[in-house]
Amino acid sequence: MGMHFRTRAIHVGQEPEPITGAIVPPLHLASTFVMRDVTTPTDYDYARTGSPTRHGLEAVLAALDDGTRALAFASGMAATHCVTGLLAPGDRIVTGTDIYGGTWRLFNKLLTAHGILVTAVDTTDTAAVARAVVPGTKLVWIESPGNPLLTVTDIAACATIAHAAGALLACDATLATPVHCRPLNHGADIVMHSATKYLGGHSDLLGGALVVADPELGTRLHWLQNATGAVMGPLEAYLCSRGVKTLELRVLAQSATALELAQWLTTLPQVRRVYYPGLPTHPGHALAARQMEGGFGAIVSFEVEGDLAAARRVVESTKLFRLAVSLGAVESLIELPAFMSHGSYEPSARRAGGITDSLIRLSVGLEAAADLRADLAAALQA
Repeated sequence: MGMHFRTRAIHVGQEPEPITGAIVPPLHLASTFVMRDVTTPTDYDYARTGSPTRHGLEAVLAALDDGTRALAFASGMAATHCVTGLLAPGDRIVTGTDIYGGTWRLFNKLLTAHGILVTAVDTTDTAAVARAVVPGTKLVWIESPGNPLLTVTDIAACATIAHAAGALLACDATLATPVHCRPLNHGADIVMHSATKYLGGHSDLLGGALVVADPELGTRLHWLQNATGAVMGPLEAYLCSRGVKTLELRVLAQSATALELAQWLTTLPQVRRVYYPGLPTHPGHALAARQMEGGFGAIVSFEVEGDLAAARRVVESTKLFRLAVSLGAVESLIELPAFMSHGSYEPSARRAGGITDSLIRLSVGLEAAADLRADLAAALQA
């Protein structure tokens, strides 16, 4: 019988150092490694290709997502960009409308300028995904839950559609984390995480990760990573390995608080609409209940009654919810997606996707739920 998730998070890739017995593997800052001779292969030669600290993190990330190989990158966007390196000019990507703003910018501003064709559809509509996948489609890129509207996409259905067309399915599972969902088990080929968020969990590192089930695909992606060089540094890998050890405990607690806050927000006259997959009224609730386990994540978005000025008053009035981009850390954060995390969208695309000026996104941290509720209540009355 295999180890449980939280046990793997603590022990895989984190074996005691054999010489001294140190319970925490040492941080290897070395950029180069001495070779025995010119021709004998060694485990390490240059830190861009691989380092002991990074490999320890990659081992545990692969184990947590039920994959065969993980690769750690300098940022989530570096990880995403590496996947697009599998494509050639003339190839097509199908993606969603409820995706991270940086991903939207990469696809629509950079890749299109290099001959990659990008089609964005509502990926909660499986039929729309199927219509969009045409000859030449090589990659279907989804997020579930989506950011910032928390839409839920059927990973298994998208995998079937992509594979029938000979395309790869990649899933940004940053918001779900491996605690709640492991997309490789639903048919995805590649999972992407912004390690900056829940994997690290403490607002003190920048990083990204890819996890794959197919070793050959892992080899191709590692070749691209080594060729382009956007690797995670050893200090970040060390910090992320430490963060991962408490991943399950943090995410389960944060998700429980998020559900409590989402339910409370639905009762307030100042709130027009709440977006959270854990609410039975959420259109993706039934799918999320099947596809996710242990909870529905710790991001809650809601629209306030009123205009941009009203929403701005709320986000600038909270004391515990800090006004900042990013998410997934022990500290709770609040932001206006239209002007912060998703400001890179064209305004027309943002509005078409349902990201209004009055939309507020919460990243629920580990503070006491009662304190967070009181903080929001005061800000909504400001």
